[in-house]
Amino acid sequence: MSLRIALLFTLILLSACDQHPTLERLGGPTMGSSYSIQYVREPDGPPPEQVRQAVEAILQDIDQRYSTYRGDSVVSRFNQLPANHCLAVPGDMLELVGFGQQLAEQSEGAFDLSIEPLLDLWGFGPQARQEQVPDPQTQALVQQRVNYRQLRMEGSQLCKNAPLALDFNSIAAGQAVDLIAQRLEAMGIASYLAEATGELKAVGRKPDGSPWRIALELPREDLQIARQVIAIDGLSVSTSGDYRNYFEQNGQRYSHTFDARQGRPVAHALASVTVLDRSARVADGYSTLLLILGPERAWDFAIAHGIAAVLVTRVEGGFVSRSTPGFAQAVKGE
Repeated sequence: MSLRIALLFTLILLSACDQHPTLERLGGPTMGSSYSIQYVREPDGPPPEQVRQAVEAILQDIDQRYSTYRGDSVVSRFNQLPANHCLAVPGDMLELVGFGQQLAEQSEGAFDLSIEPLLDLWGFGPQARQEQVPDPQTQALVQQRVNYRQLRMEGSQLCKNAPLALDFNSIAAGQAVDLIAQRLEAMGIASYLAEATGELKAVGRKPDGSPWRIALELPREDLQIARQVIAIDGLSVSTSGDYRNYFEQNGQRYSHTFDARQGRPVAHALASVTVLDRSARVADGYSTLLLILGPERAWDFAIAHGIAAVLVTRVEGGFVSRSTPGFAQAVKGE
């Protein structure tokens, strides 16, 4: 064999060795928090910059639709409308409103997309002045503006019968993850872990064949401690808790999780809820709904609706976790 042929043969072998799947990572800021994507890039797969642009285009659309911190967003323009007015909105936004209305009906109004005025009043919203417990008269007045039944859809329009203001923070991030997952798969990416503001979905496996593993944290604000690590494939994970966004006044803790019927933050021992579902939007919505309901009602609701959930309740000296049968089955891939 000539030297020239030998060198050519060596180059072909080296080139062949390079044609193997790699694990790519990207991320950045979004929705006041961050996003991160890990995916398995096949030799003929799209370059990372193309994936980044596709993902960030989706996140920008989500922000433009649902951010109450932007005066030009679709939801802000709707919130600024007076009663008995309508606004033409994108079809995917109408679908998300429909899901929110479903959660409201199922929870008998405990979950309510029109919670925005109360969030502002208590200091958790974009129009908030300070975190504080409002006086009862002001709270009663503001609560009159919270009623999902005064929201309706007419064709491509979203309408209000009262001066409602909507907040999508309980389901918008899940929507973003579902849209990102669909886009990745449309680009030919079969294995990925997509996360936005803590909501995530994992499909397939890493290049070495190992599964995507997710750590479920104890609901502590002082330390990040994993109470369970699970391997998932084809599932989304959403955790809602009262331990990240809250304030204290006169020794009482007030979280950003509201029961819309009571017009105030929840006051029970349920500290966090994790839900598994194929849809990140569904997991996001039901983790919030269950957290609002409290330990006993949430457990009964999850069992009745076949939800794969873990409920973590505060007890003296620590926490107690309860997993629904659906959660164990989902983790096992059943």
